[in-house]
Amino acid sequence: MPRETGQKLIASNRKARHDYSVLDTYEAGIVLTGTEVKSLRAGRASLVDAFATVDDGEVWLRNVHIPEYTQGTWTNHAPRRTRKLLLHRKEIVRLIGKTREGGLSLVPLSMYFKNGKVKVELALARGKKAYDKRRDLAKRDAERYIARTAGRAAKGRW
Repeated sequence: MPRETGQKLIASNRKARHDYSVLDTYEAGIVLTGTEVKSLRAGRASLVDAFATVDDGEVWLRNVHIPEYTQGTWTNHAPRRTRKLLLHRKEIVRLIGKTREGGLSLVPLSMYFKNGKVKVELALARGKKAYDKRRDLAKRDAERYIARTAGRAAKGRW
């Protein structure tokens, strides 16, 4: 059986970049059971409302929904159980300091397979206020309008 190489996206948290301003990102491994991995291989997971916490020197991923494996038996997993994240000790110490600093959260941005292993892209983020979100939307709309106008001008279709 050939080994898997490369990356395959399982789930992404698109709303996270809207609700938070990302300061730093980390790649973490995740401790899973067999039925969870099989369910993820089917491409089924949801990162909506998911977050990570640092408790007793360990990082835990909470509220990630991995549905039960359809062919699973009594050994199936609980869909929203708390899962342990695997990071280097230095990264964990840095995260403990940053999250205690205040106003910062750990938010999962995406979950993917990398060389056959499940990884989570974790972001150290600060929550945005409503006016920040509106400003970002207006900026994106303005950039889109400018690009569209420049494209029309290049084609000679004012």
